[in-house]
Amino acid sequence: FNSTDTPKPLVIVTPSRTSHFQATIYRARKHGIQIRTRSGGHDYEGLSYVAKVPFVVVDLVNFRSVDVDAENRVAWVQAGAILGEVYYRIAEKSRTLAFAGGIYHTIGVGGYIRGGGFGLLFRKYGTGGDNVIDTQFIDVNGRILDRKSMGEDMFWAIRGGGGGSFGIVLAWKLILVPVPATVTAFSFSRTLEQNATQLILQWQDIAHQLPNEMNPDVTMFSINSTQDGRKTILPSFSSLFLGTIDELLPIMQQRFPQLGLSRQDCIEMSWIESILYYNQLQNQPLEILLNRTFRTPVGGQYYKIKSDYVKEPISETALNDFKTALSSWLIAESWIGFLRRQHHSRIEPAYANYRDLDIGSNNVGITSYTQASVGGRKYFKNNFDRLVQVKTKIDPENSFKHEQSIPPFL
Repeated sequence: FNSTDTPKPLVIVTPSRTSHFQATIYRARKHGIQIRTRSGGHDYEGLSYVAKVPFVVVDLVNFRSVDVDAENRVAWVQAGAILGEVYYRIAEKSRTLAFAGGIYHTIGVGGYIRGGGFGLLFRKYGTGGDNVIDTQFIDVNGRILDRKSMGEDMFWAIRGGGGGSFGIVLAWKLILVPVPATVTAFSFSRTLEQNATQLILQWQDIAHQLPNEMNPDVTMFSINSTQDGRKTILPSFSSLFLGTIDELLPIMQQRFPQLGLSRQDCIEMSWIESILYYNQLQNQPLEILLNRTFRTPVGGQYYKIKSDYVKEPISETALNDFKTALSSWLIAESWIGFLRRQHHSRIEPAYANYRDLDIGSNNVGITSYTQASVGGRKYFKNNFDRLVQVKTKIDPENSFKHEQSIPPFL
């Protein structure tokens, strides 16, 4: 909002009770003003706090209680809480329970679950949305609905159908899943001279066959070479494992000996400490997870996120092209331009929490089925039409909308 050309909200509402939501929805409908709902503020295209039409921001910063019932392995979490608050409150009650949430602790629970929600426990326990068993939701008419009163279609839609289309989630009832007292993380790099390309090719064939207790990942970084100053590629292999080093090493030695994973590459910790580890906050007190404004290592920078789902292994030729693009700014710039012009016309489903207006955007103030389906089908494939049916039932006048919202049938 410091930028003079950024559209400003008419008002920012910070509700502390449900009647504040009801009053805001009523007044916004009466005056034809759009509502943008913000929980953590991590919307990659800024749609949770910026609009090109008159709008208000409903900021859930005061709606953030976390009530943990460790005995029954559930928690009621208000939608304005951040994931760090959830993890911290769970750890207060138990070090062997967790929520299958995301890595970065400042992400808001409300938007995270509404976009599906991938995280370190995805392969073992599914998405964040899979681990919700009830909700408190306010619709366009100000009704407070739970799972039973809204029906299963609506309950399905708000756990992965994206935020800002159906109404405002006030709270989620979460399943807490068991984790061992000790988990293990590893992260190490291999240079191209250390046969990194072949390791990546092998990793693609092996990673999905590893136990569900693992969350295997490979990331390629472009760095400056210490020898001649030119850019080079440094692949990094990492995973969290729900178990000890002694349990992990035999698995990797049997399944992927080429990687050469050793005890020195691994570190044991508790589950809650793994959240600090992946946020690069090792040796910090757990209370840092309660800090909503803490900047992650990329905090304060502007960047663009794009996602794609790869259904077949990336070939060696494609990997080499990718490395060439990453190792040169000039090539990378033209390569990104190529992506925007052509690649997204044939993209596989994208991830709704990696909001990307390049794959499709509604006209300002107008949400047509035809136009919305361009991006909608890339996010939701055949589920898009089912989401439209839910939208038509819950919000037929399309009061909750944005540049990539689900439209009603008109």
